Formats: sequence, structure tokens, C-alpha cells
Amino acid sequence: MVTTMLGTIGMRLIVLTVLALLAWPAASGFAQSGTSDRSVADRLPLFARNNCQQIRDPGNQLFCGDAELSAAAEKLNTAIEARLARLPDRLPGIEENAIWIRQRNLGCGIVGQTAIRTEDFDRVKACLLKVTEDRATIVRDPDFDCLAANTAAGALICADPSLALTETELNSEVLGLIGRLDPTAARFAFAEYGRWTRERDRKCNLVGKENVPLAELEAAEDCLADYLKRKTDEIAAAKGDPKKVFGRQVAAREPDTDAVDFCAARIHAANSCGNFLRINRVYALDSQVTDQEAQVTGEIEMVVLAPFTACSKVATTCTGTCWDLSTGRPQPGAANKERSAAAFNVTRRLRIQRTFAFVKAADGWRCREDELAPVSSGTAGGGS
Repeated sequence: MVTTMLGTIGMRLIVLTVLALLAWPAASGFAQSGTSDRSVADRLPLFARNNCQQIRDPGNQLFCGDAELSAAAEKLNTAIEARLARLPDRLPGIEENAIWIRQRNLGCGIVGQTAIRTEDFDRVKACLLKVTEDRATIVRDPDFDCLAANTAAGALICADPSLALTETELNSEVLGLIGRLDPTAARFAFAEYGRWTRERDRKCNLVGKENVPLAELEAAEDCLADYLKRKTDEIAAAKGDPKKVFGRQVAAREPDTDAVDFCAARIHAANSCGNFLRINRVYALDSQVTDQEAQVTGEIEMVVLAPFTACSKVATTCTGTCWDLSTGRPQPGAANKERSAAAFNVTRRLRIQRTFAFVKAADGWRCREDELAPVSSGTAGGGS
């Protein structure tokens, strides 16, 4: 089972984090803004018992303090768990849900951390209840996995029934194989599957083409079909042995973009970075290659899936630096402790540049798999 794969904390923790993404870090809640807010809190029967004042997001405060909304959220939580369990690369699903939470708030008239007015309580609650129940129904439908695709490749696959069916079957086979691995090996297998997908998009020339009309991308359909067939054939040839599919490659063929992606994916897997960050895109910007050694400067774009402190073990290990969120720039060493205590918002995009060192070995080019440090430069933007 997927929950077993992710370990004791695993899937449940990730899903619950997603459902409460905007509730952290804690703040003083409704009470800080005056008596009008206190009246709203008084209309939430579970507010005091559930300590909802510790949640800063007004929408999530309603889910915390209202039994009807809480029940709807639990149904959605169950649907999300089921959806993530059927996705080999579950990180895009987590990101998509985080974006939905932000859109949910805006669609129901909740702007940022602005407190809900007493006179708007019934309208906002009714809106949150409806969109949450509708969301649970939609997420339970397996076809939603395809419709929620936010990449050019995903849109092309979704638009072609044969490709969509082939990908669904491939995903099921991949999950079946990963389910036979121990939690550590499964983590690396998930990371490897994500790397396959990024490599596929690069080879099929689909990176950065999310807004291009599908008619202009039809030339990539054969490439996608070839990829899906090749991976399906590899899994069939493995005859149920996941070790014949995952973990076989420990070196890259050339010191290039694929090599940087390979190295970054393994670093993220080794440090459980996937609970907080998804690698979105990888580029090789420059390289210096000799017969036995190479240095490749790569740019890695990551998306924040769950909040983490801008100067923490997660930040330094998974992004290579501490950050100053006021400027969106790296802040090595965390000189300012107040700033270092700030946290990234969900769906924030981080982009770093780092030079990777590779050594030529008998099986290809191997990189040092420790952590993404030190970085040459970086920016944090979007999703704030």
C-alpha cells in the first residue's frame, strides 16, 4: 500500500498538511482584530475546543470551528488520499491542491488574512461548504487526474484517449512495483519517476509550453507515445521485480541537463525533500568537461508544497541556502534571526543555481550526492 511506502508519517501527514497549508504559522486569529471578529468566532461551536485561534487563515478557521465544514473537509481529505495513492508522481497533485485552496478562498470572498465580517459569515460558510463538497466529488473521479494536468505533456496526454489510457495503466504498474519496496527505496523510486517525467518533457520539447495551443504541439504526440511504450515495456520485462526498473542507474551518460536532474533528484530523495518541495524544471547553463572530471552549473526550479522555515535544515539541505524572504534572495548563514524564522508560503517558486561536480566512472558520470549547497545564486518568487 502507498501509506506503507511513505512510512509511519507518510501520506496522511502530507494530505493533512495540504488541507491546512495556509493555517501555518500560527497567529493570534480572529481576536486580534476586534469585537466584530469575536462575534464570528462565537458562531463557531468548535472554535475554543479546537484551539482555532492558532490558525491565521480565515477560511481554515471556519473549517476548524464548524462541524459541518469539518465533516466536508474530512470527506475531501479522504478523496485526496485516494487520489494521491493512485498517482506515482504525487507531488504535482499536492501542488494542484494547494493552488485550489488559494482559489477557494478568493472565490468565496476571503482575501489574504483579512478577517471575515460577521454579516458575511453565512454567505462565506455556504460557499466554502459547496465548493468543498463539489471538490470531493470531482477528486474521487479518476478522470480528474487527467483533467488536472498542468503541463503541456499532461494536456496532450489527456486530449488523446489512447495516450491517457496507456498512462493510467503505466501509473498503476509503477505503483504496484513501488509498493513492493521498503520506504527508503520507495522514496528514491518516486523521485526517479518524477525525473523520468521531466526528462520526457525535455526530449519531447514540451518544457515551458503550458500556454501553447494543443494544435501547435501535435508533433510531440509520437514522442510521448514512444516514451509511454518504452516505460511500459521496461516494466513488463521486469516481471514484477521493482529493482529491475528502479535504482539501476547511479550515473549519468553525459554531464548535461539530464545529469544535473539526476543528481538533484537523488539529493531530494535522500533528504526527504519531497514532503516540502517538488522539482519543477532543471537546466544546465554551463559546463567544463575534461576526460575524467566535469563541472556543470545547473538551474533548478522548485515549488513549495508545504511550509518550511526560510532558514532551516529543509532550506539548507533541499535548496542549498537560507533565504531572506523580504528580498527573495539567498541569505547564507542566517545573519538575521528574525528574518530566518519566516516561512515560505505554499506554491512559492524557488530558483537556484549551483555548480555540480562530476567524476567519470566506468558506468558514466557520477555527482556528489550530499546536499544542494553551496548555491551560486537564487530567487524566490510567485505564490506569495
